[in-house]
Parts: sequence; structure tokens; C-alpha cells
Amino acid sequence: MASKIKDIGIDEICRFLPHRTPFLLVDRILEIDPGSGSLLPPPSARIGTRVVALKSVSYNEPYFQGHFPGNAIVPGVLIIETMAQAASFCVYPSMKDDIVNLGSVMSCILVGVDHARFRRPVVPGDQMRIEAKVTKSRGRMLGFHADVFVDDYKAAEADILANMLERA
Repeated sequence: MASKIKDIGIDEICRFLPHRTPFLLVDRILEIDPGSGSLLPPPSARIGTRVVALKSVSYNEPYFQGHFPGNAIVPGVLIIETMAQAASFCVYPSMKDDIVNLGSVMSCILVGVDHARFRRPVVPGDQMRIEAKVTKSRGRMLGFHADVFVDDYKAAEADILANMLERA
């Protein structure tokens, strides 16, 4: 049985994700639970693998200048991107020992979003807790369900489809 991974900080997040400010939208990974059984080789992830991540929303985020002055709300597309970045850590357990080399040859690309719902606005001062779970895994194509919580309220949810692509 694979063990849980806990508390991945920003330095390791930056080693794993290619995003940088202002599009690095995950601040911390609280937990990755790979579920039961052995892990498949990279870049696969087991169905049921679950990630819990955090994103603290600051008024200094650059998009708040225009979305919306006097009524700052995190754009829905950035909430989806935050979910996708957090979900990509579902493959982390099978790749963590070779992140540096892997990052130079693989990219996780968002290819679809279904059933997206935004249930309450996310505003400056909120902390988003993103919970993502692998629902499909077929070769390099991965399906996830992700929920975003602020405090104990569900703020958003979506089903996300991503593809692990080799860089040219």
C-alpha cells in the first residue's frame, strides 16, 4: 500500500509545476493520498488518488484591478486553473523521485472542463481549499473531479480532463 504524502511547500511545487507568478495558483499541498495498492509508472495515476491543496487569495493579485473594481472577485477561469494545477499533483507520488528530469520532458495540459459550477464568490482574504480526485486514468489522459471550499462552504466544482504530453 502506498503511503500518504503530506505538506509540500512552494519550493517543491515550483519544481513540479512549470507555472510562475502570476499564474502559479497553488500555495501548498496539504496531502496526497494515492489510495491502496501499488502505483502505476509515470505518468499514470491511480483512480481514487486524492490531493488537498491551498491557495490564499490576496487583494494584491493582479487580476483584481479589473475584476471588478470595488467588488473584487476571483475570475471563474482562474478558479478552474487552480483546480487543474492542484489536480496535477495526483501524479506526483509516481513521479516525485524524478521531478527535475520529468519537468523537462512532460507537461500536463488542460484539455476539458465539464460540469463547472460556481456556488459562491471567492474574494480577497479567502483561502481556497482544493480537493481533487482522479476519476479516470487511461494512459496519459487523466480525469479529475475537483471541489473548492472556502471555510466550510463549497465555492466551486468541476470535472477536469488533462493530458500528459511529451515536450518537443
